[in-house]
Amino acid sequence: MARTQWQSPVAAVSFSLATTLLAAAPDSSPAQTAGRWPDEQTVGPYVCHADFRLDRGAGLLNELMQLQRDLTQTLGMRLGAEPIHLFLFGRERTYQNYVQQYFPHVPYRRALFIKERGPGMVFAFSSKELDVDLRHESTHAILHAALPMVPLWLDEGLAEYFEVPPADRAYRNPHLPKVKWGSFLHTTKPLKTLEDIGRLEEMDASAYRHAWAWVHFMLHGPPAAQDELTCYLNDIQSHTPPGQLSNRLQQRIPDLERSFVAHFTQWRR
Repeated sequence: MARTQWQSPVAAVSFSLATTLLAAAPDSSPAQTAGRWPDEQTVGPYVCHADFRLDRGAGLLNELMQLQRDLTQTLGMRLGAEPIHLFLFGRERTYQNYVQQYFPHVPYRRALFIKERGPGMVFAFSSKELDVDLRHESTHAILHAALPMVPLWLDEGLAEYFEVPPADRAYRNPHLPKVKWGSFLHTTKPLKTLEDIGRLEEMDASAYRHAWAWVHFMLHGPPAAQDELTCYLNDIQSHTPPGQLSNRLQQRIPDLERSFVAHFTQWRR
């Protein structure tokens, strides 16, 4: 599907299919006959459908509520009005079969966020990385519930930032050592390079790492950078064409690239 500047850079699914998914159970269990999943709960904006009992995941749902508060407060955004549907599977094979059935053209990933005209949907299965996966994909879902579009690099950079536990976001993200080392070696990626990435398939490990680094710079670097990020997202939320964030940051911080490198090379923590 062709996308305009204001369309989501995530995998697309038609509204009619999204509606169908909400009623479909993951297997031929009695729940399928009833048109329901084995367990379903609503917590805040999250409507969770699972093929296992959700009492063992209550803490995780509460954590996702805190994620929504953290993200909107940090970025100065208004909450989105639409729900976010979580589809959780106990086994990877069930998840894989389900995704292949309903999204045969979507590349396989351990977890997915999919949205077009209907509510955002997050799909994941129980694994050692479930917490990280749900925080990452739910960050996408929260952003796209509140904003008409999110630039791909920023969408992924914010998801990389918020996917770790709150206590680890500023100083213990796995990306940090490589970013600091790259700053010392002057091998960092300019923001304009990230802005030129138009497809998810073009986001390699280096792009994810540098997208996280630019988000970290804006949230923990010069106050002007965070202020400009907030203004940029507010423009998007109000449907005002925002322009390129790199140009806006350059106007606020004339020596932008040097300031970005210094943010990591002068960091002793």
